[in-house]
Amino acid sequence: MSALPALGSPNPIALRTIPATPTQPLALQPTTRQPLLWAALAYAAGIIVASQLSRPLGLWFAAIVIFILSAAYYADRRPRIAFPITLSAFAALGALSLQLRTIPTPTNAQLFDLADGREVLVIAHVFREGEILSSGVHELRQRIDVETEEIGDAGNAIPIRAGLRLAIYAKAPDDRATGTPAESMPLYRYGERLHFPAKLRLPRNFRNPGAFDYQGYLADNGIALLGSANAAEIERLPGLTAAGSTGSRLESIRSRVHRSIRNQIHRLWQPREAALMDAAVLGEDAFLTPATRIDFQRSGTYHILVVSGMNVGILAFVIFWSMRRLRLSDALASLLTVALSVAYAYLTQVGPPVWRSVLMVTVYLAVRLLYRNRSMLNAWGAAALAVMVFNPKALLGASFQMTFLSVLIIAAVAVPILARTSAPYRKGLLNLATPSFDRQLPPRITQFRLDLRLIASRLAVFFGDRIPLPALATITRAGISIYDILFVSTLMQCGLVLPMSMYFHRATVIGLPANSVAVPLTGVLMPSAVAAIALSYLAVPAARIPASLAAWAMTGITGTVGWLGGFRIAEYRVATPPRPAIVLGLAALTAAMLLARRRRLYASIGLAALAISALCISLVPPSPRIHRNTMELTAIDVGEGDSLLVVAPNGKTLLIDAGGPTGGQSTDFDYGENVVSSYLWDRGIQRLDAVALSHGHSDHMGGMHAILKNFLPQEVWIGALPHTPPIDAFFADAAALNIPVIRRNAGESFSWNEMEIQVLAPPADQPTLAQPRNDDSLVLHVRYGATSMLLEGDAEKPVERAIAAAFRPRASLLKIGHHGSSTSTTQQLLDAAQPQYAVMSLGFHNSFGFPRRDVLERLAAARVRTYRTDLTGAMSFYLDGKTVTPAPACCP
Repeated sequence: MSALPALGSPNPIALRTIPATPTQPLALQPTTRQPLLWAALAYAAGIIVASQLSRPLGLWFAAIVIFILSAAYYADRRPRIAFPITLSAFAALGALSLQLRTIPTPTNAQLFDLADGREVLVIAHVFREGEILSSGVHELRQRIDVETEEIGDAGNAIPIRAGLRLAIYAKAPDDRATGTPAESMPLYRYGERLHFPAKLRLPRNFRNPGAFDYQGYLADNGIALLGSANAAEIERLPGLTAAGSTGSRLESIRSRVHRSIRNQIHRLWQPREAALMDAAVLGEDAFLTPATRIDFQRSGTYHILVVSGMNVGILAFVIFWSMRRLRLSDALASLLTVALSVAYAYLTQVGPPVWRSVLMVTVYLAVRLLYRNRSMLNAWGAAALAVMVFNPKALLGASFQMTFLSVLIIAAVAVPILARTSAPYRKGLLNLATPSFDRQLPPRITQFRLDLRLIASRLAVFFGDRIPLPALATITRAGISIYDILFVSTLMQCGLVLPMSMYFHRATVIGLPANSVAVPLTGVLMPSAVAAIALSYLAVPAARIPASLAAWAMTGITGTVGWLGGFRIAEYRVATPPRPAIVLGLAALTAAMLLARRRRLYASIGLAALAISALCISLVPPSPRIHRNTMELTAIDVGEGDSLLVVAPNGKTLLIDAGGPTGGQSTDFDYGENVVSSYLWDRGIQRLDAVALSHGHSDHMGGMHAILKNFLPQEVWIGALPHTPPIDAFFADAAALNIPVIRRNAGESFSWNEMEIQVLAPPADQPTLAQPRNDDSLVLHVRYGATSMLLEGDAEKPVERAIAAAFRPRASLLKIGHHGSSTSTTQQLLDAAQPQYAVMSLGFHNSFGFPRRDVLERLAAARVRTYRTDLTGAMSFYLDGKTVTPAPACCP
């Protein structure tokens, strides 16, 4: 190897410049046909068509046969015609597979009788463990999944097997010095048989357009029933699982290993770090605080806190790389990678998303061996096709779609772009001190190497001959890596804007910088955390170094997420894009993929189209779906609570209440975010003009925090509200967002966006007690033309009688007070209002027994057509100034 020339005696060969000449892009292979990729795309297209357009199964069978026979006929005669016909057969096969998988399985009729809210006795065994958590100062809770063996009462037990998700509650010990959560509530382990009284119910989705398929999610996890029980009434039965049950020794071992690893995590790291490690390594999110979840969601990095395809991919890469460094053969390294990935997925027990990722890793490595690592897209297509054949419904879920798109974007766009931009320069850093290696490289890369040598020769005067060139190579390589990370992160953010806006209603504006830091750190976090846990079983001191490295990576991730998530722009939310925007977004993504391997100009056009579509989806709000020149009232299905959307004739929007848990229960479920906001975004509503809070009970105001942040209303209307911690927090939210709060009092009348609004209650001098009450409710009479509606919150008999006597408000539409309770809907109010229609918001098979029979009888006697959200789901009424038209907002 020749030494670098000293300064002052330059080597004419090393320092001469080479004129730039047009060359073909380096490292770009000619585009080849990817049959498995095209087959996967065709199969996916068939699934999507079948999800929107159901046809008889025989029609799909006939189409498959016709396409196969036609393809066979043209195979030798016209191959170019045979190929699209074959893809059509795959599409028809995808459609058929989806319809076969979606044939409804009849629910055991006995479950309907048993899950009616009454208390029954259950014998069951645990198949998924939980954690003991604090739910406020005086209550503990634990959630476990059990399989029932018998359900009934003391004299009539019915043998029935069904998955039951059981919420267990208990009083926390008063003296924490003498009592612990484990003493007041035992931790129930896998395989234990339990006997307990419980109130059961069937899972039911919120029946609003755009609602999350909670029933489907539970069904995927083997759950058919929901229930609650008091820990003090649960009796452990002898033995582990009943004879002939589905409990297995292997699963018992898995549970013990899982629990042991979780204990090691809490032994190695501090509580906050341990909670994050639980989530990232094991998929256990029980100890995550709501604030932590929100920060990661706002920054677009929540995928790090769940065992996702990325986690599996990182571990698989590290395992495969390590096996190859140990000089194992490609086949053996692939086999070990698959085996360890399967073991990891089984250990975490996160569910279908991880198993799909493992299946894709398995198929990818298998196809990679067959294709000699020359066709990443073909391997990806085979993996995706395998997942869809195994479960066609997976394609319709956000998890698979985002994994599907992520890999496709990297393989079809990032790899060919980087191959012509950074990859040649990275290769040019090899053997930098060897001028003879220049001859193997294109002129521009050779010139790049000569420039580095020239700089190094100048620096040699100060640092000697040995240091400058390796240092320059290291710095340049780091710069290229930073470029690669930024480019891929930007590309991923643009490519995933469409599914992010559709499923999560987030335009992760800070996702690019957050993921640019978080994803590389996750690449450090996962292997170091796994190494620390493994070493801790041998010797805890030996695990300190990788544990410290993992803690450092987690600190870097949380610090970045917390800092970026603190910016107001991180709260930016978007409504569901309209269909034209979805089509344009998919077209731009397709163009970027097809043009990435073309000339630089075409590739740049494809990238520009993708960026423009991402900006449009993120920044251009869709047009809300409303009826102009019509006043609308929609009772949103929030279960046993209230949330009403009022749309003015000119399109302005008013939301009254935002649902929430009943009785002030502590829950991690956010009604405002997950139910009300989802419905509004599905309607294309991105901002609210006003929000009204009828009164301070949790089932009306529990979701207000999310509503104020997500929709930034111009003003908030309130009635009589006492000072309680939740209400004070509500006022603090409004103040932080600079939203004015307006107190409305009885007797006030005003025009609001072509509607006349009269406030009927509460009076200005009404005293407020220490706690909110139903009679504090803000009661509004809203009129448009000759039609009107009376919205009374939870007002009870005294308020209703006072309103009837003082105002005698005629109303075409009545929103029933207090969810159909006997405390409201008096005969005096019905006589005064004389409504044609009524709507009540209440939960399906609610524990209060609402609506009461006497209320329904009074409404029937007054000939009021009554609608209920527990039966119809979200219900809309359109008042055009002359008539009222009811219409279910969601399909049955």
